[in-house]
Amino acid sequence: MWSDLFRVARLWRSRWPALVAGLAIAMVSALSGIALMTLAGKGVAAGVTGGGLIGIAALLWLRPFVLIRPATRWWERMASHDAAFRALADTRVWFFRRLAERRPGGIGMGGSGDLLGRLIADVDALDRFYLGAVVPAAGALAAVLAIAILLGAEPWLLVLMALPLLLALVLPLALAPAAARAATEAAARRGEMRAAAVDPLAGLEDTLAANAEPAAARRLAQADAAMMRAQRRLVGRGAMAGALGQTLTQLALLGGLAWGLWAGEAGAALAVLALFLGIAALEMLGLMPRAGAALATAGAGARRLFETTDTPPPVAEPTAPAAMPEGRDLRFEGVRFGWRAGMPPVLDGLDLTLRPAERLAILGPSGAGKSSIAALLMKFAAPQGGRITLGGADIATLAAPELRARIAYLAQDARLFDDSIANNLRIAAPGAPDAALWRALAKAGVGEFVRGLPEGLDTFCGEGGARFSGGEARRIALARALLPPADILILDEPTAGLDAEAARSFLVTLGTACEGRSLLLLTHELTGVEPLDRVLRLAGGRLLPAAG
Repeated sequence: MWSDLFRVARLWRSRWPALVAGLAIAMVSALSGIALMTLAGKGVAAGVTGGGLIGIAALLWLRPFVLIRPATRWWERMASHDAAFRALADTRVWFFRRLAERRPGGIGMGGSGDLLGRLIADVDALDRFYLGAVVPAAGALAAVLAIAILLGAEPWLLVLMALPLLLALVLPLALAPAAARAATEAAARRGEMRAAAVDPLAGLEDTLAANAEPAAARRLAQADAAMMRAQRRLVGRGAMAGALGQTLTQLALLGGLAWGLWAGEAGAALAVLALFLGIAALEMLGLMPRAGAALATAGAGARRLFETTDTPPPVAEPTAPAAMPEGRDLRFEGVRFGWRAGMPPVLDGLDLTLRPAERLAILGPSGAGKSSIAALLMKFAAPQGGRITLGGADIATLAAPELRARIAYLAQDARLFDDSIANNLRIAAPGAPDAALWRALAKAGVGEFVRGLPEGLDTFCGEGGARFSGGEARRIALARALLPPADILILDEPTAGLDAEAARSFLVTLGTACEGRSLLLLTHELTGVEPLDRVLRLAGGRLLPAAG
């Protein structure tokens, strides 16, 4: 747990000044509370012992601290929450980028529900590391140290009060690693529950067609029961830590009271002060059991995040990338590739040449390896044998971002997000002006359609492009692929899910859309309208001339 949390702290290095400032303000706020109770205690003690002038002075000083205490509390909340939320935003972006590097080759996680939980819930759990654990611990530490200094003149009073308070501070943090194991199990069960809920809904049509709702409901109920058992274990540990913390703070108050009875009239003033300080400590140390639970939850969330991001990327980046070549010819030379060890390769000794501005189609049934060719070209995966070159340079020596800038890729399941058309297009070219968006839409044969929409480029696409027909959504996705100035365009089953008329209309536009670019069309059949220079057939992991 601790190693994972230290990694989180290093991840937030750029936010350290703001985070440390939040801690400093939290300590000032805690000390202002101690000062407030100290002055109140001295005022009451002066009234008890007859020290009138001291009591008057204490009450006069009390007034500004009555205002300082809430002001510092407000300042601490604003500063610490602002720093924490910015750090969480950085973490979410970092996690998404690391995930994007690893996901194309398969990251081996349970499902979309579990992945969503890691991206949202586990990242959100990290705010408890700072806001729920570190900030309260800093305030409590400042309070305990101040109490120890104020009571240091009487060693026995110091032992009777400061020692239980110190234990109340440390004990929840010491118990956190054990609680983190329970929190890790609870987080895993939550991930399973989310997967059991999300996966049947993601394939709702198939679930309904197979009458699988009862089975899906049973799996969800079982996952929910397992999650509740894990949550009860976690809550039980938190309750135990809370009970111990309350016991220790009460012991501190009893210790101060016992010392006052023993000291008699001579120690009355200090005993009253000690009781007031003990009451002040109750507020701050009362947060420590929850701080320990927050630390455990944050540690479990950090562990799940790093389990994901520590997965090796499917393709290792070169330590010293070669310069991008100027040539545009693309070659596969004896490429051998399989997705899993021990399984027959999908590509076995594949040779392919795509010349500049050539339009080439590769035919093959589902599972023949067409999408594997695209994955290798985009460096989503690496071949186990042979090599792939661009302009004579092995793409293994090229940086993936620079390579992908030269290749535009329209995947079989290319997705439109629930955002405006403009923002969906700018995924491929951030900062592209509207004029460039309109040119790309025109090349894709959907410019007039978008101009006819009341909101034009600002029209929202809906989840998965639900606002549009299949053909319209596919053309907008093609426009996104055409927007960057790439030399090579890869289309993987571009007409999947379209009716025959929409498919023919889509393919007719390729001649204009691909002007000046190399085209690699991966499909299971041709309609006869594709503007092609050459057609090959993929069979047995190799390319053969297409018959007819």
